[in-house]
Amino acid sequence: MIPLGVLAKPQKIFTKKVEPQSSTEPKEEQEDAVGTSGFNIPHSVSALKKNNDEIIVERPKLKSVVSYQVSETERDDSSGDILLFDHDKDLPDGGLKAWLVVFGSFIGLIPVFGIINSLGAIESYIAANQLSNVQSSTIAWIFSLYLAITFVSCIFAGGYFDRNGSLLPMVSGTVLFIGGIVALADSTEVWHFILSFSVLCAIGSGVLMTPLVGAVATWFLRKRAIATSIATMGGSVGGIMFAPVLRKLYAEVGFRWAIRIFALICFFCLICSICLVKERSIATYEKFESKKELIKWYVSSSFNWRYFLDWKFLFAALGASLAESSLTSSATYISSYSIARGNSISVSYNLITATNAAGILGRYIPGYLADKYVGRFNIAIITIGLAAIANLVIWLPFGGQIGALWTYVILYGFASGSVLSLTPVCIGQISSTEEFGKRYSTAYLLQAIVTIPVLPIGGAIIGNESISNYNKFIVFNSVLMGAGAVFYYISRYICIGAKLRKF
Repeated sequence: MIPLGVLAKPQKIFTKKVEPQSSTEPKEEQEDAVGTSGFNIPHSVSALKKNNDEIIVERPKLKSVVSYQVSETERDDSSGDILLFDHDKDLPDGGLKAWLVVFGSFIGLIPVFGIINSLGAIESYIAANQLSNVQSSTIAWIFSLYLAITFVSCIFAGGYFDRNGSLLPMVSGTVLFIGGIVALADSTEVWHFILSFSVLCAIGSGVLMTPLVGAVATWFLRKRAIATSIATMGGSVGGIMFAPVLRKLYAEVGFRWAIRIFALICFFCLICSICLVKERSIATYEKFESKKELIKWYVSSSFNWRYFLDWKFLFAALGASLAESSLTSSATYISSYSIARGNSISVSYNLITATNAAGILGRYIPGYLADKYVGRFNIAIITIGLAAIANLVIWLPFGGQIGALWTYVILYGFASGSVLSLTPVCIGQISSTEEFGKRYSTAYLLQAIVTIPVLPIGGAIIGNESISNYNKFIVFNSVLMGAGAVFYYISRYICIGAKLRKF
């Protein structure tokens, strides 16, 4: 069942025509009676009465969101897009306000996604200094919990964003995010890093993530992939900036002041973002008489298990979870892998920068192709497959050659940029605008569950950091990536079958 909002204009989405009780009515009038209603009305709840040669349709009162079975997917003839939710077609898809929101989201995602893209710069430093006597699998829990708590926090931000908009979650998220980074500067033990970085900073990151991405989706439909890709380029820009900046600051002022300066940069970006990001509209919900009822509503609406009964959503969420977990795992350990291969610390940090630089093109070019020619799901499947192939064909056999390693990080960065930017777009394509925030956050709860074991398992496989163990880690990562592509394809197959068409 697909929820349909109030349609902007009559659309051809009906499974049956309503037949009048009288056989004397002209066929044209029969079709008009249904064709202008905007809904397919089940026979069990509708009736027809004849009154002065007119067909009067009696139907029950409908809420703003109603569920009816759709016989086939609607195609937008102007763009070739497959639109599952036709009532979203009135989104502006441009204009000064819309693009200012995209720019604000871009600025805000520099720290939010940028820190995720720079995990390797933090992991390699603390593994060699503060936590030099701690096993790599234990250190991995710091970053695994960070990612998991970030995604879980998205859930609660999603319901609030759908109901109230972006301002309060962005302000509160900024306070938590910056506070966590400042506390990270003084961390020396594993539990210090977990409390400051894995918990406090991660909650702030998750609360920020949903409004920063979700606000863009309220302004765009046909250009949603390219708009989201431009916004999420901020993450690649952050990764390009933060890895070399942190490396230089580590050497000049030490870890503590390096992280404090990093926090100041993030604070400036988020303040600018708060001033620019605003959703186009907020869905209307019932009002509650007490705060207790309101809190209960937030808890129940932030996550909805019933979404997983929608097979196309379930498999898309699984595909995104496995692919992004694999990408993050590779990005976390690529610097340590390079050092284990005998490369200098400077070269190892520059690999992170190259990955994020390639990610800028990876976010824009596939996003443009997805909107214009190929389709969002198709591009996601192709780029996830490309990343898996790069793992097995370049990284695994030729990782010891610095030229091959540079080639790998560029290809992998391009593919990963596409995957990360298309995740919210693919979720949005199979969701209504009113439910996007909650569906997006629900998908990331699944990703949190998947992410929790991935990094520790990867760290355990790496173990003593021998090359043979790293090779096993590469194979493990490739399997996750390949499974992600398969699940995305299953979701696409459920929506439109195996036909070669834009989707």
